[in-house]
Amino acid sequence: MFRPMRRARQALPESVCARILARGTSGVLAVLGDEGYPYAVPLSYHYEAGRIFFHCARQGHKLDAIRRCPRASFCVIDQDRVAPEKYTTLYRSVIAFGTLRELTDEAEKRAAAEALGRKYAPHGPEAALQAEIDREWPALCVLEMTVLHLTGKQGRELAGRPAE
Repeated sequence: MFRPMRRARQALPESVCARILARGTSGVLAVLGDEGYPYAVPLSYHYEAGRIFFHCARQGHKLDAIRRCPRASFCVIDQDRVAPEKYTTLYRSVIAFGTLRELTDEAEKRAAAEALGRKYAPHGPEAALQAEIDREWPALCVLEMTVLHLTGKQGRELAGRPAE
């Protein structure tokens, strides 16, 4: 179903891809938008055990697209350093393919919202996190992407070096 990577020597092991997703702070979600046009939107996220969580408003282009077709991809760039002397970039990135669903179970939704909040404010007081979630709760939508395929690639110049 998913194509093999053409430049297999540059492929990252799945364990490295998972670490990149866990430490990243933003990525680009791509869905099938209006009239068949791709729709890609940058988002904050939380990755955990083969699932990626996003928060958003309860309506809009992204949700309309997901309701029509839940298949999506999500790309995270881990490194992108220009090496002008070599006319290239030293890059490392991951793409996750999977299906999206809106969390409707209140306990699941709250747990995902809390995980997102803790990722972006790890030292914040718990009471402040709970107050923020409570304040946003009526308008909050949380999406879960179940990762079906995970692939990562790095530039030739990085291949053979350990990826943290």
